[in-house]
Amino acid sequence: MAADTTTRPAPPEQIKAVPVRHPGRWIAAVVIGVLALMFVHMLVTNPVFQWKFMVDNMFSAPVLRGARTTLIMTVLAMLLGVLLGIIVAIMRLSPNPIVSGAAWAYVWFFRAIPRIVLLFFCANLGALYGTYDLGFPFDQQIMGWLGLSGDLRFLGLNGNQIFKGFTAGLLGLVLSEGAYMAEIVRAGIQSVDPGQTEAASALGMSRAKTMRRIVLPQAMRVIIPPTGNETIAMLKDTSLLIAVPVTSELNFQLRAIGSRTFQIIPMAVASILWYLALSSLLMAGQYFLEKRFSRGFGARETRNQRAEREARMVGGTH
Repeated sequence: MAADTTTRPAPPEQIKAVPVRHPGRWIAAVVIGVLALMFVHMLVTNPVFQWKFMVDNMFSAPVLRGARTTLIMTVLAMLLGVLLGIIVAIMRLSPNPIVSGAAWAYVWFFRAIPRIVLLFFCANLGALYGTYDLGFPFDQQIMGWLGLSGDLRFLGLNGNQIFKGFTAGLLGLVLSEGAYMAEIVRAGIQSVDPGQTEAASALGMSRAKTMRRIVLPQAMRVIIPPTGNETIAMLKDTSLLIAVPVTSELNFQLRAIGSRTFQIIPMAVASILWYLALSSLLMAGQYFLEKRFSRGFGARETRNQRAEREARMVGGTH
């Protein structure tokens, strides 16, 4: 029997994988670590911060009331601003040129004015709108003809009492926020497929019912993320109420303590910590809201991806 003279090929050599070196990353990490340690050392050792004084005063009763006022102002301004923004956004999308033009003018005007300027103007509206009495015209003559004394005025409005403090600050924030929310809502409405509106119209649904039941629920996925950002921005912009002024607001109270005790830096740090804590709470709420309104959208994507993968597997078996 003849010997097998064929030569077998030599087995391939084992590949020696050498990990890629990233010296720049290590250098950057060391630099960042050193800077972080220097910053922490400065916070701990610098006597200007007065940590004990800061902790003792940042949770005092006036500051806690200021934090409550800040949260109430934020919630009310956002609720009213969102409602106003929805109305203005629907007006902007109206086929009536007068209605859409008025909505555009509102957005243009209040987006162009800095909030602190608008707040200062709202705080002085009492000089523009003084005292007004609501009642029957010629009330003095009527009472004289009847032989009675008094008047027929049933409601008196004093602009100096209305446009001050909390009310003036809330008015300025709502007017400004309504302009920004109008653009956010308009973008959300326009992101919905127009076929949805056409189908609803074909079924005989009114424009208001179509907007309320079909368009707005689908637009929420687009509206919620920027609205969360606007809420956080509103929380920070409540510090501008010092221009009104709103004396029960958080920033006003902290600055008052710092000015009274000549401890400006500790109270400024306390203000930073307060706004960091409150903003973190709002960010957590925004995360869960976004997760709630994007549930269906994410699930549809997962099903589509699963269907595509199964189709590829079926196609690969033939």
